[in-house]
Amino acid sequence: MSEILGRVGYNGVAVEEPLDALSPAVVKAYLVHDRIARIRVRRVRDALGHLQAFGLGPIGDLTVREIQEEAWLETWKASFKPIRIGAFLVRPTWSDADPGDAVVLSLDPGMAFGTGLHPTTQACLRALSRIDVAGKRVADVGTGSAILAIACAKRGAREVVAVDVDEVAVREAAANIARNGVAIELAVGSAADLDGQFDVVLANIVAAVLQRIAPDLAAHLAPRGMLVVAGIIETEVAETEAAFEAAGLRVATRDQDGDWVSLELNR
Repeated sequence: MSEILGRVGYNGVAVEEPLDALSPAVVKAYLVHDRIARIRVRRVRDALGHLQAFGLGPIGDLTVREIQEEAWLETWKASFKPIRIGAFLVRPTWSDADPGDAVVLSLDPGMAFGTGLHPTTQACLRALSRIDVAGKRVADVGTGSAILAIACAKRGAREVVAVDVDEVAVREAAANIARNGVAIELAVGSAADLDGQFDVVLANIVAAVLQRIAPDLAAHLAPRGMLVVAGIIETEVAETEAAFEAAGLRVATRDQDGDWVSLELNR
């Protein structure tokens, strides 16, 4: 279904996973409302009808509705509220919530991943609440909104380097970095593009990518450094750990939130 909707969706699709095993997943695609939008919808409806012929499971009816841009933006803003995670308060740019003793991370994620609401991002922020990054060199691979890189800079890291293969994410990250008034070296790239070794390396991506770039992440980790990885579903833990063990790292800490697992690794 994601592949079919992705043929017409603007910048891909969004998948809303169910909160319980009895509820269905919802796949959404956003289309530009132009003169051929109805043709695209008809093609998607036909393709979904063909998909049902394979008997893969129940597929709900395709629903279509028009969204006014202003209404969508306000709805999105209403759903993104300040949240305290460990030592941090993740706060949207339009909020003036009192941080108390928390380190404020002011974000407008736009189309980039990382609002602080996803369990994988929260796991990384909890790890950064424990790990002392003050005076250290930090790399954030797959930075997304730059939430983790900003967290490290605000916790006193000596140098923070953030990379992402998505140019859209890098643009959103640059805006968030400016909003938070921190100094971060930002570039389009991945772990292989890092220069030198780092005391702390962060990678909140997905398990398949983590497994593939495990040697690069390990190569850029200082001898006594700490690697924090997240985006791993419980069923992918063993394979992911094996990839990092093959790269010369061992698991020091494992954190699990529902089906999501994060790992802290060292040599």
